[in-house]
Amino acid sequence: MFRSVCVRSLCQLRLARPTASTHVFASTPRLHFSTTIQEEGTTHPDFAPKTKTPPEDALQATMESLKQDITENRLVLFMKGVPRAPRCGFSMKVVQILNTYGVKYVTYDVLADPYVHNGIKKISNWPTIPQLYIDGEFIGGCDIITEMHDSGELRSALEAAK
Repeated sequence: MFRSVCVRSLCQLRLARPTASTHVFASTPRLHFSTTIQEEGTTHPDFAPKTKTPPEDALQATMESLKQDITENRLVLFMKGVPRAPRCGFSMKVVQILNTYGVKYVTYDVLADPYVHNGIKKISNWPTIPQLYIDGEFIGGCDIITEMHDSGELRSALEAAK
């Protein structure tokens, strides 16, 4: 009996029609959204894309410093984060590969400095990070390093660099 009363009460609730006094939201204004696209440059500055482009003279000085470090050091890795705490899966993969060979290498965290981030991309003419240099020569990014590791080419390149 209790069950049939509950079922009957639920059915009555579903069938009951709301009255005008129960519509609380009937008088609230409707929101209208615009679908027009503003022309570039007319957006509010708070919503404009923010990219940090370093001044050209400072970028040139950084690039010269990076070129010098690349030629002076045997292995140089430009990555996102640091070897103990990579901030990118691709950087982590390259660090793991280099660590399997037990070689010492110099790293740069490109996320820490926009000059280094932009400068190394201009030096190598390569758009992605990480980037590995062996004896001053640009080798490639994660996909190339992984492929060289799998084929054994990386081992011979590292041994030749000693």
